[in-house]
Amino acid sequence: MKSVDTIIYDIKELVSMEGPNRARFGKEMSELGLKHGVSIAIHDGKILDIAENETIKKAYIARDFIDASDYVVMPGFVDPHTHPIFVNTRENEFEMRIMGKTYVEISKAGGGILSSIKAVREASEDELFELAKERVLKMIEYGTTTIEAKSGYGLTTESEIKMLKVIRRLQHELPIDIVSTLMGAHEIPQEYRDNREAYIKLMEEEMMPEVMRQGLAEYVDIFTEAHVYGIEESRRILRKAKELGFKIRMHADEIEAIGGAELAGELGAISADHLGACSDEGILAMKEGGTIATLLPATLFSLRAKSYARARDMIEKQLPVAIASDYNPGSCNCDSMQFVITLSCLKMGMTPAEAICAATFNAACSIERNNLIGSVEKGKQADLIFLKIPSYRFIPYHFGSNSVDKVMKKGVFVK
Repeated sequence: MKSVDTIIYDIKELVSMEGPNRARFGKEMSELGLKHGVSIAIHDGKILDIAENETIKKAYIARDFIDASDYVVMPGFVDPHTHPIFVNTRENEFEMRIMGKTYVEISKAGGGILSSIKAVREASEDELFELAKERVLKMIEYGTTTIEAKSGYGLTTESEIKMLKVIRRLQHELPIDIVSTLMGAHEIPQEYRDNREAYIKLMEEEMMPEVMRQGLAEYVDIFTEAHVYGIEESRRILRKAKELGFKIRMHADEIEAIGGAELAGELGAISADHLGACSDEGILAMKEGGTIATLLPATLFSLRAKSYARARDMIEKQLPVAIASDYNPGSCNCDSMQFVITLSCLKMGMTPAEAICAATFNAACSIERNNLIGSVEKGKQADLIFLKIPSYRFIPYHFGSNSVDKVMKKGVFVK
């Protein structure tokens, strides 16, 4: 018998997500690889084996045994779009939206992203770290074991690097994997409002090269929208990012269909996010360009949107779909992927199975970590969540509280 660290035995329902090791699309998104009454052997933080209870019992001896007969066990949630590094919350803007102001109106009046910049620039790295640490720990409590985190609330080379260093510290000090993204093109800072070209040159000639030199980010992202960065500006900045060695992501067509999704497909962006107003042409361009559509229904919910991203059309047109929280201080102060799954079902017409695929395996694909996470398969990290619920369908059905009872990261319980 082989010695292992942990055996999880007699699992009531295992959502394995086993299948092709690429972003799932169409009917594949409904195939969860369900197993019942099986066991998992874990060693050195990875899944060594998955088999029938008796098979595991005869083959392995473990230091720890975990009875999962009351649990749905599944991959930890992967949240591939977050903005957790900030100082002040913006609940005043939430109230303004309730009173009838739109996101764009608030932004043009100096609110929105611009209102977060001053405090971030003035805060120390330690202050930002301590604030972000509490937020990320809360996300772990809700079952998220991997996130993508963006800068974008500094908009100077110095402050963007400060934010990215905070993200690196969070990765090193907390039990979660974090993928880092530079988002200097989140807005045009106030001091450059009369000289956009100077700020774009700053990003091209100083900010992006220095971040690459220090190895602080894997991706560059940009807010492509009529009131922020237009298509030609976005094309220019993203091309430069690729020249410097970054991979690219996009905030695209959140409010208006200005061609952001089409640009994402043209440039081969790994992910195009938001897509609340995406056109048919945009869906086709992303499919042809190998871009994953990462949808953020909690943002549109918070903005009181009348319509949502066209998840059903995207799935039926064979475009891979992921979902994310967009956790941020302004438009979406949501840290629960469970609630995002609920909204994906209720507001975008996704089935529970499709939404779970989008929140686990496809989300892992959207940050290019599907070789390590996103499914419960041999050789992958033992990033697991345990839910004391009847079945996976209960996740979107029961909303407003936390159904995650235990969280395991790399074979160790962190909740």
